[in-house]
Amino acid sequence: MMAEIDEKTRTELEAAVFRRLVEHLRSRTEVQNIDLMNLAGFCRNCLSNWMKDAADAKGIAMSKDESREAVYGMSYEDWKSKYQNEANAEQKAAFDKSNRH
Repeated sequence: MMAEIDEKTRTELEAAVFRRLVEHLRSRTEVQNIDLMNLAGFCRNCLSNWMKDAADAKGIAMSKDESREAVYGMSYEDWKSKYQNEANAEQKAAFDKSNRH
């Protein structure tokens, strides 16, 4: 099916999926970044870094703060103060274990 879709349409579909993922993560503020990292190997910060990388690759000026705001829907500092909890020992241990290669 995807082979039959033209490049422009594929890009539009991928963009729509990305926007939906970002909106989903914005609505699920109880899900901590460390939990996302432990379960999926990426988090909101990863998404914002990937956005900045894509902008850099295209020669588009985008700061780390701007890419984070695009993903979080607010400044990262505001998000952290409103929603981020201190990681507990279990979360930290899982993170350490999952990030050893």
